[in-house]
Amino acid sequence: MNFKLSGSVCFLALVFFIVGCQSYEPSPLDIGSYRNSLETRLIDIEPVSSFANRLSVDNNAPDKFSIIDGITSSEGEVIALFYNPELRIARLKAGVALTQFETAGLWQDPVFGFDGAEISSPSAPFQFGVMGTLTIPISGRLKVEKSRAGTEYEAQLRELVDAEWNLRAELRSGWAHWTAASMQVELINDVIEQLDRINQIANTLIEAGEINRVEHRLLQVELANNEVEATEATLTLLQAEIELLKLMGLPPDSAKLLIQEFPSVELVTVEDETARLIDANTELAILFAKYQTAEETLRLEIKKQYPDIVIGSGYGSEFNDHRVLFGLSIPLSIWNRNQAGIANARTLREVARAEAETTFARLFRELALANTTLLVKQTQHSYFEDEIVPMLQEQTRDIEKIVELGEVDTFILLETVTRQHEAKRRLLELQVAELDAAITVHRILGPEYQMNPSPINREITTKDTLGGVQ
Repeated sequence: MNFKLSGSVCFLALVFFIVGCQSYEPSPLDIGSYRNSLETRLIDIEPVSSFANRLSVDNNAPDKFSIIDGITSSEGEVIALFYNPELRIARLKAGVALTQFETAGLWQDPVFGFDGAEISSPSAPFQFGVMGTLTIPISGRLKVEKSRAGTEYEAQLRELVDAEWNLRAELRSGWAHWTAASMQVELINDVIEQLDRINQIANTLIEAGEINRVEHRLLQVELANNEVEATEATLTLLQAEIELLKLMGLPPDSAKLLIQEFPSVELVTVEDETARLIDANTELAILFAKYQTAEETLRLEIKKQYPDIVIGSGYGSEFNDHRVLFGLSIPLSIWNRNQAGIANARTLREVARAEAETTFARLFRELALANTTLLVKQTQHSYFEDEIVPMLQEQTRDIEKIVELGEVDTFILLETVTRQHEAKRRLLELQVAELDAAITVHRILGPEYQMNPSPINREITTKDTLGGVQ
């Protein structure tokens, strides 16, 4: 009878264990299906459209998302936030941290034990003992483990927000460089047409003996140099185009939908840029969360000094003498007291403090440099646009009038075309440099929705994440 009882107890324990455990389900990697989804991303655009409608005004989302007439830079930001491969990985990592947060602070599983003995003597009964133990967390350690997992999840969310914010800045800069590269190709092709026209005039002049072959050869060399420059500019354009598509997570054939434009960057006037930097910078927000994780780690290590109670109870039989078993154990913090763990956690907290402080100092310097660069590039851009380019355009008109009168100086024509091309090229570079500086200032100051990002004394939620392709 005792043997049947023990068998029933073992069976019930085994059933309970099997029911509570999860089962393994394989999920094979299928690159072929992923390739198909990659190629149809701009065909099945509904998920991106729904995502665009969920974005707030602070995210600079377009009023109406539609790629029928092409992809603008603001629409490109939406596509990048949804399909960018690095953001996809960052969101999955945030999901890992969320899982750890949701499962942190759970009680340890109870332990079931069974001992049995069959004595070889025919008259001896079967002896057995069944024992179950349970840990009672009276130290409060589990609550701190939950809090620490929450700060780790918060840090992961901050990294996701930072990645999204930096991606938007990188995409705007990439769009500006791609647009400028397209315009550079057009400028060089225009110069080649002008040089070819001058070369035709020179051919007529050399036949008339008004210029020599040495002068004519210099003109031909300039024309050949520009043709080589045109091929290099085309390669630069292709590289900028591929980089832009990579940021948006789109296949190469999507390039035909991109619209050339310089993205707009609205710089908000901030009375105290230092305070805004501390409150809204996305990189600092990560370090604030990591510092709080270090605080919670230290608190957890201190909690580990205090013991948890392990209690156990069971039932056994020995020589037909049935008995109820009971056990209690509690560790005593006398010598170890988790001193190594506490000392290590204190040191890591100071490391986290230093990382936050030195990062703030670096960002403070970068912001000052970006503001100065923006001011200088704005001045240079304005000078080229208002002074140099108009003078060269006036020079071109005067030379055209002289040519109409029959007086031709090929070297003045060549010098004018070359100078005008150089001025327009420089004007494009300054426009991009000014935009890059504005993007840098905007990126460092952080988004408005990021204000007061420190997770201290804040409940952890999942509302900070932006949904994207999984």
